[in-house]
Amino acid sequence: MNLIPALQQHFGFDQFRGGQEQCVRQVLTGQSSLAIFPTGAGKSLCYQFSATQLSGITLVVSPLLALIKDQVEFLQSKGIGAASLDSSQTPDQNRDIMRQVREGQIKILMVSVERFNNESFRNFLHTLSISLLVVDEAHCISEWGHNFRPDYLKLPDYQRQFNIPLVLLLTATAAPKVKRDMAAKFAIDEQHIVQTGFYRSNLNLTVLSVPQVDKKAALLNALKQRLSPQTNEAEPAIVYVTLQYSAEEIAQWLRANQVSAQAYHAGLDSERREQIQQDFMSGKLNTVVATIAFGMGIDKSNIRHVIHYDLPKSIENYSQEIGRAGRDGQASNCVTLANLEGLSTLENFVYGDTPELESIAYLLDLIDQQSVMQRTLTWEMQLYALSNETNIRQLPLKTLLVQLELMGIISPKYAYYAHFRYKFVTPMAQVLSQFDADRCAFLMQVFEATKFKKVWGEPNFEFWAQDAKDRAIKALDYLSEKGLIELETKQLTQVYEVYDLSQKEQVAAQLGDYFKQKEDAEIDRIAKLIAFFEQDTCLNRSLARYFGDESFGDKSVGNESTENTSIQAQCGHCSSCLGNSIGKLSGRGMNENDIDSEQVRQDLSELASAFQSALKLHPDSMSLDTKCRFLAGISTPYLTKCRAKRLSGFARYQDQSYAKLRQLVQGL
Repeated sequence: MNLIPALQQHFGFDQFRGGQEQCVRQVLTGQSSLAIFPTGAGKSLCYQFSATQLSGITLVVSPLLALIKDQVEFLQSKGIGAASLDSSQTPDQNRDIMRQVREGQIKILMVSVERFNNESFRNFLHTLSISLLVVDEAHCISEWGHNFRPDYLKLPDYQRQFNIPLVLLLTATAAPKVKRDMAAKFAIDEQHIVQTGFYRSNLNLTVLSVPQVDKKAALLNALKQRLSPQTNEAEPAIVYVTLQYSAEEIAQWLRANQVSAQAYHAGLDSERREQIQQDFMSGKLNTVVATIAFGMGIDKSNIRHVIHYDLPKSIENYSQEIGRAGRDGQASNCVTLANLEGLSTLENFVYGDTPELESIAYLLDLIDQQSVMQRTLTWEMQLYALSNETNIRQLPLKTLLVQLELMGIISPKYAYYAHFRYKFVTPMAQVLSQFDADRCAFLMQVFEATKFKKVWGEPNFEFWAQDAKDRAIKALDYLSEKGLIELETKQLTQVYEVYDLSQKEQVAAQLGDYFKQKEDAEIDRIAKLIAFFEQDTCLNRSLARYFGDESFGDKSVGNESTENTSIQAQCGHCSSCLGNSIGKLSGRGMNENDIDSEQVRQDLSELASAFQSALKLHPDSMSLDTKCRFLAGISTPYLTKCRAKRLSGFARYQDQSYAKLRQLVQGL
């Protein structure tokens, strides 16, 4: 089967890049596959081309709205029917897209994984003939991956539910354990894993040992050496930092030193983030100081410098972030300004996401008690409120709920909004005049149940029967869709069916072990990152080996593309190969001997008073981890309620190893 004519017809390419054709042929011959290509090596074409050759719909799950929009625009520019269903669309737009899908006008439909929580969307999928499920950034499905997203765990079950015969997993970063885990979840044979070489010969990897006090000067020096020989203008650069306030501070400092720079992080509103991204893509802005929130939607070929001002979170994150440089094949510099000052911050991100066993047990009690008290087999929850009540952060709480689903203890039924408010766009009398007598009478009941304050009104359905309440909500949705009212909804409430909770203690222990294993794996990931930077052997070779690429010297690997050129024992152009390895990093914060035990007691006494005042709980119920997280500056729902950040002891020991801090507090 000659695929080149179709490739030329749809995409204008004369040949496939390394690994693409093998992956496409496997899919087109009915083999589910996993494709692991470096960032910028053309993973997306594998599903885009396959979709044009398959009879049914290709359903693509992607983690980022910006990525989805870019892909849809690209496909539409090639004349390929593509669309997305996302939260930025109106109900009318959603319905129009679903109509086009049913009528065969759309070949590729892109969604976020959260879309599957929508029951009407799941019902819609049951009506379709879906040929291929594509999971982009597929490492998100692995608990051992670096960007684990709990909802991804349900995708294998969705594949079965909707009778999708084929799956294609795409990722740029998967260590061997993650690779095996991904393949196992979708029953993909090892022979159908396509992995190209990780080495990109145009990337110059440099690690510099820089004391914290000298970092800004080192950053400025690196940025001021980036004039393009062709244009004499500053070449595009991304500077990565760990914290949002660091992004703002460093961007401001750079501007004060004649470097045009803007901060980019999740704390900015969406319009501001989009404007910065557009300015960077167009060349109006050449330097962005960013957290990891920046980059996934960026497809800019001429980024010449990626500088890690702070340590990345893992080798996987490092590989993904440097992979944004030099996608045009031109020489580009990837510099890490390394010391151990921020190591505790990275570790604290991990410790803060591990639920305490007491919190897990409390959650199980809440589920059990509500279903018993209401004499039903259902449980309702609002994520934000449940997070505050159980003292579990929202992301690990989502993970915990998905684990309970996978254990067969709960199952999602539907979701509804607990709070509504609306205002009339069309006068009430005109609204009522558009309906028959029965509907008009019902709408009057809805309007009479609404308490208006000036323009906006809040309906109170507390004493309505469930059927009447459901009908009222549908009526308000309908009026909103027709533009007769403006409707705002809040407090999304998820309703679950509850099955067997008779073994709560065993379930809590099992979940506690699961999260402890995840914590240990994440801390080990950070340790491997430090060891990677401290080594005196070739950085490129070690990076490739970390991801299971053993292809050094195999000239058949990587085709002839520059990003996949095979290498021998050394690349010859990283800082280690050039004789500039850094040895052991310094600057691991304070020494444990510097901790004043009496000061710790005073700090914890202050916290105990705030704990009792805000939470109405006895200070003796304050757990060991709550105390340690307070001293280490790790926010939790309980500490937020206590306004712990206002207390003098909060984050006093943020530079101390958490494990040592825990040991010290335990001994008080």
